[in-house]
Amino acid sequence: MNPRTPSSAPRLNTDELVAVSVQGQVAHPVARASAYRIGHDGVPRVLPGTGGIVLNKRIGDPCVGLAGDHIEPGAALHNNGREVVGPRDGPNNALITYACVGNLARIVSGPCTGKTGLVTGKHGGVNHVLVDFPTEVLRRLQIGDRVQIVSHGQGLRLTGHPRIEVLNCAPRLLRRWGLLERDGRLHVPVTHLVPARIMGSGLGKNTAWRGDYDIQLADRATRARYRLGSLRFGDMVAITDADTRRGPVYASGRVTIGVIVHGDSTVSGHGPGVTPLLTGPAALLHPVHDARANLAEIFGIRPAASPRERPTLTEADRRQRCIVQEAPPRLAF
Repeated sequence: MNPRTPSSAPRLNTDELVAVSVQGQVAHPVARASAYRIGHDGVPRVLPGTGGIVLNKRIGDPCVGLAGDHIEPGAALHNNGREVVGPRDGPNNALITYACVGNLARIVSGPCTGKTGLVTGKHGGVNHVLVDFPTEVLRRLQIGDRVQIVSHGQGLRLTGHPRIEVLNCAPRLLRRWGLLERDGRLHVPVTHLVPARIMGSGLGKNTAWRGDYDIQLADRATRARYRLGSLRFGDMVAITDADTRRGPVYASGRVTIGVIVHGDSTVSGHGPGVTPLLTGPAALLHPVHDARANLAEIFGIRPAASPRERPTLTEADRRQRCIVQEAPPRLAF
């Protein structure tokens, strides 16, 4: 940074925003008819997936190379209520629409009543809101416990940057993130750049305000070039040539910045999920590398793991199979 170049935090329209309480229950994992997931390498695997309470993976932890598929760190919320007016799943639609990354969540039933956590993302398709709680709370939390979120952030605007759109983002996140206005551009700390050409699941859907879309990690060369094997839950990442204003689409000269909300997958077209937070012209929205641009560090929750390249699960399995095949046969007596 040039010390003579003036910079400042962006102005927000916080006086216009409305805070609304929404609520969900800690969701039970849901299994498919078959226990197997067929990987892009053709190998069937039985792995934990979405939902439930993940006890040993939180924001700041690596999300690549896990023996899991679409792992959601912390607690996953779903509103199981049914409405007689409008869509039957209207309450959960409201929960996943209203909640914003950076909102506070408070447990309102069960043994952890009164404990608070942080909304860390939204997972489309399964339609979960993800919340980080301290590990000691996660250990006592129960499936079905109710969690209330003070939703505050939808309708948020950067008053000095009308061409940059804000999605799914609480004002308290923007204040802590380290965004700076300089030379007419908004400089945003991120841990990784991601080319839009490797984005997968979520394309073709207008769910940018209710979910995420996935980074495909199957191509080893691309993964290595962009250091994507070091991705962590809660990392802020910039997707180049991507526009998510009306649903994710390839758009040269634009950029989308979002947060990693779930883990990698072996399934074709899937991978770590990104909930969009900012999208706009690349000439105005400028990603700046910062290894500490992770929700765990931004909110001072816990130190994020050092970014280290890890093989994907399919790659690690392939190496293991090669070792087994090369081992000399043993004689049995």
